Amino acid sequence: MTDVLLTTRTGDVETWTLNRPESRNALDPALVSALTEQVSRAEDDGVRVVILTGAGAGFCAGADLAYLLECAQSGESPRPHLREICDLTLAMEASPIVFIAALHGFAVAGGLEIALACDLVIAAAGTRIGDGHVKNNLIAGGGASVRMPPKLGAGTAAWLALTGELMPADDLARRTGWLHEVVAPDVLLESAHTMATILTSRPAGAQHRYKRLIVNDPTTTAAALTRELDMFEEHWNGSDVATDLIRFLGRSTPRSTSKKERTVA
Repeated sequence: MTDVLLTTRTGDVETWTLNRPESRNALDPALVSALTEQVSRAEDDGVRVVILTGAGAGFCAGADLAYLLECAQSGESPRPHLREICDLTLAMEASPIVFIAALHGFAVAGGLEIALACDLVIAAAGTRIGDGHVKNNLIAGGGASVRMPPKLGAGTAAWLALTGELMPADDLARRTGWLHEVVAPDVLLESAHTMATILTSRPAGAQHRYKRLIVNDPTTTAAALTRELDMFEEHWNGSDVATDLIRFLGRSTPRSTSKKERTVA
């Protein structure tokens, strides 16, 4: 079985590669679990900086819509999975490790949500970035509504959320201060490692305390994430999500699912 997360280490820097290229590195339960375990392990091993990137054509296309469709058809709740994504992002923000998201190709929905939880973001020119949920009759469940406004600005956040449109990295860099740099695709990882070298040359204790000041209060963020999950639940229960997921995935219509079967616990 192929590892869904590849890791390499050079000194105090690790590179984590989301490794589900056939699924556009979609966040299924196995990948989210692997990321969560890796955060804890890296802290124990004294890793200072993590560069997070994706295998294949892009960074991450978001939650695994095939998995969400299975939930809709079977009556299984997707909320525990979304809760795990939220908990992963909180763990990243609370960690002494500095996370650099190195984006290429696309970073959409859950992919954007993971990147928003990173401390620094670098993107290859041509990368398309956005929330995307609303195009599939979904709303965020991994923190987009919580982190987009303060990091991207209210106007940009509202546009990305309410239209589902994707924005080229160069455009997003001009509009916001979120992207540290936009570079040529062939030097993306090299540029990320240059950033990591500078970061690891600074005192770890001071760096971690400064990170704690910069990152939003974890109690407030956790409460906002729960509110987002509650709103996701309300939408899931009141909408025919399965039909839109089937349309997006290009599948034939399965057996009908009642609202009760689609209830999120």
